[in-house]
Amino acid sequence: MTKSPFTFAVLALVLLAIAVAGTGCKKPVAPPPPAAKVEPPPPAPAPPAPTISLSASPSTIEKGQSSTLSWNASNATSVTIDGGIGTVEPSGSRSVSPGNSTTYTARATGAGGTANAEARITVTAPAAVAPPATRPLSDSEFFETRVRDIYFEYDRADLRDDARSTLQDNARALAERAGLRFTIEGHCDERGSERYNLALGDKRANAAKEFLVGQGIGGDRMDTISYGEERPVCSEHSEDCWQRNRRAHFVLR
Repeated sequence: MTKSPFTFAVLALVLLAIAVAGTGCKKPVAPPPPAAKVEPPPPAPAPPAPTISLSASPSTIEKGQSSTLSWNASNATSVTIDGGIGTVEPSGSRSVSPGNSTTYTARATGAGGTANAEARITVTAPAAVAPPATRPLSDSEFFETRVRDIYFEYDRADLRDDARSTLQDNARALAERAGLRFTIEGHCDERGSERYNLALGDKRANAAKEFLVGQGIGGDRMDTISYGEERPVCSEHSEDCWQRNRRAHFVLR
């Protein structure tokens, strides 16, 4: 039997209705949840900055004295001090004796950077020490230390060169203390007669007096006397001993 166009239309409508109904009954599919947001890890904390302190005790010294450097560092992997000290432990002390005023610099180095500290030591010249006050010499002390004997050749009363030089020194000393009065004694060695030696001793004493007068020393300040061989300073029988006895000896009055 041939289907009419109407039948086809009805059938199409029925199929359409079934399709629509089937579509309306289907549950909607939920969308997938959003991906979880991953936060980056927090940055690592910065390493602590190093610190250091440096001091000098005392901070002022005299040349040749010592001072003590003391330091203390933290957060440091290396600590150095200039001025010839070099690498040191993080904390400590060191005795130093700079020859001149010096500024020391301590440097602490670590992962967090570098820190510096300074300490200055001032070096002064040693204080001048006043010489101890000297007591003026008494007349006797002055005479004994500044006026010296002179010596003669055997059997001679003329002045040797060394005797003249000594008498010039004596004259300068006696001029410093014009009030000194003294006696010049003439002496001989043991050889020769007693009478001869007394005369020779007198000549020796007066030879010394005349020279001093020529140097400006007043003759009224001095007397002369001869002891010949009576008062030797040495009693051995030798040329060295005899030479010591042939003299003009000065005695403060």
